[in-house]
Amino acid sequence: MLGGPAYAALARGETVPALRAARGASPLEILVRLFLLQRPVSGERAAEALPVTDCLADGWLVRDGAEVRASVDVRPYGGPEGQDWWIVSDLGCAVGGAGGIGGPGGARGAEERSQLVLGVGGASTTLAGLTVRTPVKRALDLGTGSGIQALHASRHAARVTATDPNPRALDMARLTLALSGAPEPDLREGSLFEPVGGETYDLIVSNPPFVISPRSAEGDRLVYRDGGMSGDDLCRTLVQQSAAHLADGGWCQLLANWQHVRGEDWRERLASWVPPGCDAWIVQREVQDVAQYAELWLRDAGEHLAGPEAYAARYDAWLDEFEASGTTAVGFGWITLRKSGADRPSVTVEEWPHPVEQPLGEAVAAHFDRQDFLRAHDDAALLTARFRLADEVVQEQVGLPGMEDPEHVVLRQNRGMRRATKVDTVSAGFAGVCDGTLSAGRILDAIAQLLGEDPVVLRDRTPQSIRLLVEQGFLQPVADEVP
Repeated sequence: MLGGPAYAALARGETVPALRAARGASPLEILVRLFLLQRPVSGERAAEALPVTDCLADGWLVRDGAEVRASVDVRPYGGPEGQDWWIVSDLGCAVGGAGGIGGPGGARGAEERSQLVLGVGGASTTLAGLTVRTPVKRALDLGTGSGIQALHASRHAARVTATDPNPRALDMARLTLALSGAPEPDLREGSLFEPVGGETYDLIVSNPPFVISPRSAEGDRLVYRDGGMSGDDLCRTLVQQSAAHLADGGWCQLLANWQHVRGEDWRERLASWVPPGCDAWIVQREVQDVAQYAELWLRDAGEHLAGPEAYAARYDAWLDEFEASGTTAVGFGWITLRKSGADRPSVTVEEWPHPVEQPLGEAVAAHFDRQDFLRAHDDAALLTARFRLADEVVQEQVGLPGMEDPEHVVLRQNRGMRRATKVDTVSAGFAGVCDGTLSAGRILDAIAQLLGEDPVVLRDRTPQSIRLLVEQGFLQPVADEVP
């Protein structure tokens, strides 16, 4: 009913286009005004769309004179296979808006504001798209909020446990899953892994309160985003403790923020978080300097509406905290762990700010499968393996018009991570021939004969390039290796 532009405007916190589209008196327009746009309607109009008496009794609606208004945000959410799902959250916490979440105090008291429960946002949909969706016995949604990740997990997990330190969030999550027709989850109150001590899971997902906010703001802490620990300690703790709660072969996937500390390599710092026996893939998607970061979250909390002096004081508090810790910037990204039990775990920490294909869960699982393959094959074994060029890989050549040889040859993926990598002519030729029928060694011998090179020398210097193409997903190993 709203149309694409008006619905997209809601995601930006703008309601005017949707209000214009919902000016009529049909039941659908009334429901949109009540729940999506959070506008009061007359009790008479509401009765044309809802059993008002029941809704008032159950608390979905409250009276406001002759009008009624919604007490919670309820909005449709399309599942990955076309399911009609519903997400329940606090009013004003699904689309945000120019005033930030709830504003600085505003109509809500400090305690009520601190316990707000968010609805669907970019972070939650990103994590849902990243998650590996293989069937599992037990899944844990740590810090469930309104229950979005638990709802997704209910599709492929026999049992879902969801935790949150905020009891209101557990109530919202229960409503979300019930309205969406999902099985009743196992809901537990508590922080991090406290509610599930001694238990293990095949899948742990978390969109945790990862914001790196000043400890001086403890009294203003927003539970949905501020973890209450110094710096990025909450994300580090979650990663380090996850191994004890993963079954063999289990996955832990989360979103995180991390500090870039003066004098430290951020990649080495994050790699040190990975617990023993776990493979890891950490991807930094964005970096903000400390001023940008502070401004983002001050606006999120509506602090920019508190007046110039109060805003400046809060801004100073954020910058003081960053200065004291030596933080120069903050990274945003994804962390995936797999409990492999390997003696030589594969830990990849990289920066990839470019667009990717969502959902990415299959690509995440394939990354770890390729790491298993590479770990099990030394250079000699690699040359006996067969490979296939991944789907939708194209070759780009860069050089002046008319040049016999290009300056650069680039392979580019149009699926998954949509990577691009510079290669030499041998690697490009090798990738182009890989169709799964010949071993790598035989292909190199043919290339050596074509170029007039010593095949022994070519076999000796090429495995590292093959490893890179396999690791990045340009080449896929083919089963049933032959010499």
